[in-house]
Amino acid sequence: MQACPAELNYARYLTELNQPRADKTAYIDDNRRMTYGELATRVSTFAGLLKNLGIRREERILLVMHDTIDWPVVFLGALHGGVVPVAVNTLLTAEDYAYMLEHSRAQAIFTSPALLDTVQQAVSQSSNEVRHIVVAEGGNTLPAGIDSFESLMDRAPQESAVNTKADEIAFWLYSSGSTGQPKGVVHCHANLWHTAELYGKPVLGLKEDDVVFSAAKLFFAYGLGNGLTFPLSVGATVVLMGERPTPDAVFKRLTQHKPTVFYGVPTLYASMLASPNLPARTDVKLRVCASAGEALPKDLGDRFTRHFGCYILDGIGSTEMLHIFISNQAGDVRYGTTGKPVPGYEIELRDDHGKPVPAGSIGDLYIKGPSAAIMYWNNRAKTRETMLGDWLKSGDKYVCDAEGYYTYAGRSDDMIKVSGQYVSPVEVENVLIEHESVLEAAVIGVTDDQGLVKTTAYVVLREGKTADGGIETELQAYVKSQLAPFKYPRTIHFVNELPKTATGKIQRFRLRQRQEQ
Repeated sequence: MQACPAELNYARYLTELNQPRADKTAYIDDNRRMTYGELATRVSTFAGLLKNLGIRREERILLVMHDTIDWPVVFLGALHGGVVPVAVNTLLTAEDYAYMLEHSRAQAIFTSPALLDTVQQAVSQSSNEVRHIVVAEGGNTLPAGIDSFESLMDRAPQESAVNTKADEIAFWLYSSGSTGQPKGVVHCHANLWHTAELYGKPVLGLKEDDVVFSAAKLFFAYGLGNGLTFPLSVGATVVLMGERPTPDAVFKRLTQHKPTVFYGVPTLYASMLASPNLPARTDVKLRVCASAGEALPKDLGDRFTRHFGCYILDGIGSTEMLHIFISNQAGDVRYGTTGKPVPGYEIELRDDHGKPVPAGSIGDLYIKGPSAAIMYWNNRAKTRETMLGDWLKSGDKYVCDAEGYYTYAGRSDDMIKVSGQYVSPVEVENVLIEHESVLEAAVIGVTDDQGLVKTTAYVVLREGKTADGGIETELQAYVKSQLAPFKYPRTIHFVNELPKTATGKIQRFRLRQRQEQ
């Protein structure tokens, strides 16, 4: 692999790379298409729009937009002009956005029509002075003081890309704030380049003739790589979806646009396989899929491959590392594990004293790689706690076997200690999911009246299955038959759904809070 250039504006890099394919479709959203040539023109024009608005180099803008062809224009156009886009979750509250506005001191907000009311509430609650609110996606009748994206674009000149260093701040993402306020994760131009070169091309094997579709949205680190960095680095075509990624919404794109690469999360794959509308293998053109966010259960991977004839490359990444750094790879898929380190990244498992653990033992996951974030903005204490020199402490627990395959054990704060022995909630969940009656499961530790920690499960049953008197005993016996007896759930609660983040991660801390109430 060639070295990352020291002088790098990633938006200009992509524009120059794709000049020979100006007439090829770059993006397809729910209503429009955009060629690579049109993308290049609109990116440079958006830089002119920012200049017209008086947004200066290194100032921040908040990107609160649904996945349409305007999203990559805003993100890349900001990079092109040296302005820092702060991409945020579109499912947050006005209070969340108000915090992010104050924390980032964003000078402008670019949003979608359906999100405008929430954005305006956030601005009214924030002490940060936002100079401009701009509505994209063809927003027509707008309130006073709100600008139309297309009207501003029509009046903006094209601007040449500014010269930036590879290590210069390029963009922010906010980590999911499961405890406390979300953290502003600061990334540089080089990090985009490295994730494409280390994962997108060699692991996914992306090519120019691929059509890619990601259920994970562009504002997530996972979705940003899937739907922008990786496909544009090879000249592929991207399908975008503005609506929520339900199975039926995903099936519509898989059968209509025939993507060859699909990116999902385990809970979505489970819902897809359980749906009566699951397309036949002959109705799609999938060659490879990817999964992240949670560990992919072995049973899910096996069933998906049997149905569609392609593998899901399960992996783990993080907002701080920008994308996946351990993954299953083509020709070396071992369902039930997260695979092996992506070449270019180093992995260590350490004990509570920072010492390496032996093969087969649970340890804290540390990563070393070129795509690591620069810092958490205005949070020196957390930066120093997580970013330890060349190494980053992920907050995950893992086991590595003698063959070098890594298996997820859970988040550090999700681990359960029963009778002095660690129990991985993921291990128990994976066994429960293998049972024919179970659709989803989440496992937590609950302290009883004697102060002893007991394993407790929350289970969503498959359609047509009922929580009758015998199912709890049956599931407990099934876990005992597969794992060491002390790991089985002493109590099982049957629920209609599990609490999850917007990325599909199970929020076990909410189940713990439920137990404490």
